Amino acid sequence: MDEKGFESINVIPFVDVMLVLLTIVLTTSTFIAMGAIPVQLPKAESGETIKSVATTIVIDSQGVIFLDDNPLVPETLRQALLAMDRNHPILIRADRLIPLQNFVEVLDVVKGLEFKKVSLQTEDSS
Repeated sequence: MDEKGFESINVIPFVDVMLVLLTIVLTTSTFIAMGAIPVQLPKAESGETIKSVATTIVIDSQGVIFLDDNPLVPETLRQALLAMDRNHPILIRADRLIPLQNFVEVLDVVKGLEFKKVSLQTEDSS
């Protein structure tokens, strides 16, 4: 049998696989950066960047509360936060269209448990 050596390498399958991997990475990183729960944040003129990893409480446009991407009913939020260290940072992301009372109830639970580092995430207005 006469075997021929490789005269060229077909790189098209390699490029196809790399483009699929790139698409997966970009899609995943978008969900990580933006958060999996879509929320229209309110705008603010001033703000600071949170440097440490915080526990995130999200209130979506329907008023559903999520603790680190896990849906909760408002009554169980207090139970979920009881076991946490009071110096651990808490970040609240609330949709701008929710009734103010929903936000106040969540903030009341967090402040009632005497968390010392509580922040509200907003959108930069510029």
